[in-house]
Amino acid sequence: MKILITTPPLQILAGVSSHYNGLKSYFSDGVMYFSIGYPKWRTIFSFWYYLKFIFVLLKSKPDVVLVNPSMASTAIKRDFGYLKIARALNVQTAVMFHGFHIDNVKGKESNIASVLNKTCCILVLANEFRMILQKWGVKVPIELTTTKVDDKLLDKFLLEKKKQEVSNILYLARTTKEKGIFIFIETCLLLHNQYPNLKFTVVGDGVDLEKAKNMARPLGSSIRFTGGLSGDKLVTEFVNADLYLFTSYHEGMPTSVLEAMAFGLPVITRPVGGLVDFFTCDMGSMVDSFNPVDFAKVIGQYIEQPDRIASISWFNHKYACEHFLASKVARKMEGVLKSHLK
Repeated sequence: MKILITTPPLQILAGVSSHYNGLKSYFSDGVMYFSIGYPKWRTIFSFWYYLKFIFVLLKSKPDVVLVNPSMASTAIKRDFGYLKIARALNVQTAVMFHGFHIDNVKGKESNIASVLNKTCCILVLANEFRMILQKWGVKVPIELTTTKVDDKLLDKFLLEKKKQEVSNILYLARTTKEKGIFIFIETCLLLHNQYPNLKFTVVGDGVDLEKAKNMARPLGSSIRFTGGLSGDKLVTEFVNADLYLFTSYHEGMPTSVLEAMAFGLPVITRPVGGLVDFFTCDMGSMVDSFNPVDFAKVIGQYIEQPDRIASISWFNHKYACEHFLASKVARKMEGVLKSHLK
């Protein structure tokens, strides 16, 4: 089976690009990528990209085209153009939504549903997203999928070497308010007062980085800001961390949480996106709050009861390896698409 997947340039190491970059080496030979260009050029040169897309379709003759649209009013219209072109050339289509900001498409729900009902299936990252689409009138099969953990990240990882105590708490995300950086810093300040030897690590860049650093000054050397990391440097931070705190306001399926689980970290998270569909108390704690006091209280329980760390660590590593490794996600995605071809 041949699958043609539309993606942003893979050089953009974030979001959709990062997802398919991580899956690329695990897909079968029948999976091809088509770059829809950098964001600032897509609208200006959309006609050129459409012509190029037609040429690729005629040359490669895929069985199905998987489009990854952005849920934004102008972007979704442009991205849906690839669906219409594929159907005009008698190629079956499917859609995967990675994010779901429905405020961007208010008043256009029925039109979106009409386009989606001409696909063979839709992939989403959370059951919440599936229910929204069904409410809009989408009738085609909607399948749950996930982001991934690159198998290669775990090549040299030994779970047996993890400490069974909490001495270093990790933040890994863009340093923006929406990703919860300020909740994280305020939580650190509260914990520092009670546990002065506790360390905190912030991995990531973003528009609020300097503001976050200023907020964190009372922590002194107890907190490190590493900037954005990848590869071996990122692995080192996962290995050196003891607990992962995820305070984002909204998500699809946060890859960083899945990676943290794979490295045996207990996870303290807000109930966002696809995490709600599988997360249990065996994996850590889900805190439905924006109040740093609530997060500090829960983390304090893990610090005071280190015996909980070992069981959660083993459970998370095993669960992540069974469900989230890129090799397994890629095979499952191919299988889902094949099962829905008409």
